[in-house]
Amino acid sequence: MAFDQVKMLNNLRKAQNELKKEIVEVEAGDGAVVVQVTGELKVKKIKIDPDQVDLDDIEQLEHWLEIAIRDGFSKAQEIAAQKMK
Repeated sequence: MAFDQVKMLNNLRKAQNELKKEIVEVEAGDGAVVVQVTGELKVKKIKIDPDQVDLDDIEQLEHWLEIAIRDGFSKAQEIAAQKMK
């Protein structure tokens, strides 16, 4: 029984290390906003294309950021769930 637990812990550690290397990239607003999220569910990078952003409509930019971050976390969680199986 102890051997199975050690094996399970080793597999869990391996999956966690692999997740550290995973990066999900999502975009919103036809590429106006690009967000990278790690497999550890941390925002790594946010890119904003100034040519596609209307400074008179900051609410639209905020909306695109919300969409990209939400989608990035969702995709990263899917990857984490697959690796933990």
